[in-house]
Amino acid sequence: MAESKPHGRVPEWAVDEMFVDRWSPRSFVSEPIPDEQVHALFEAARWAPSCYNDQPWLFLYSTSEEGRARFLSTLVDANRRWAKNAPLLVYVAARRRFRRNDKENRHAAFDAGAAWVSLAFQARKLGLYAHGMAGFRKDDAYELLGLDEEEYHILAAIAVGRRGEPSALPEDLRKSETPSGRKPHGDVAREL
Repeated sequence: MAESKPHGRVPEWAVDEMFVDRWSPRSFVSEPIPDEQVHALFEAARWAPSCYNDQPWLFLYSTSEEGRARFLSTLVDANRRWAKNAPLLVYVAARRRFRRNDKENRHAAFDAGAAWVSLAFQARKLGLYAHGMAGFRKDDAYELLGLDEEEYHILAAIAVGRRGEPSALPEDLRKSETPSGRKPHGDVAREL
C-alpha cells in the first residue's frame, strides 16, 4: 500500500510533518518486521525522558505466530478482530515504584507514555504504523506477561506493522480507517 500523506495542512512554522503523519490504522499487512527494525523501535523508546532517569517502562512483545496468538487472547474481541494481522504485538507496563528509593513513582505512566510515543514515531520513520489499545482483559494480561500487579501497571497493548488496505478489514471497521481529526489548539493548550 502506498504511504499515506499527512492528514492535515500544517504551516511550515508549526510542527514537523512526522507529528501529523502519525496515526493509528487497524489494517495491517501480516508480513514479518525485520529484527533490526523491531529492535530500533525499542531503542527509540529507551531514549525517552523520565523522572530521575528511572525509565520505568517495560515493553513485552511477540513476533512469533504462537506468541502473537497468546497476546491476541488477552485483547477484547473488538481489538482482536483487526490486530490479528499485526506482525508485532506489544504490551507496555510501568513500574509503580522508583528503583532508587522504592517510593511511589506518580510519574511512571507519564514517562511510559513518552517511551510509547518514541516507539510510535520510530515506527513511522521505518514505514510502519503503531496502534495503541486500551481494550484488553487486565487479569489475563497480567497472567500472560507474568507481571505482579503490585509492581507494574499494564498501561496498553500495541499493534505494529505495515499498513494494509482498508478492504482487508471487517466491513464495519472500514469506514473508520482514516486519520482522526484533532481538537482545536485552544482546547488543548491555554496561556494563563
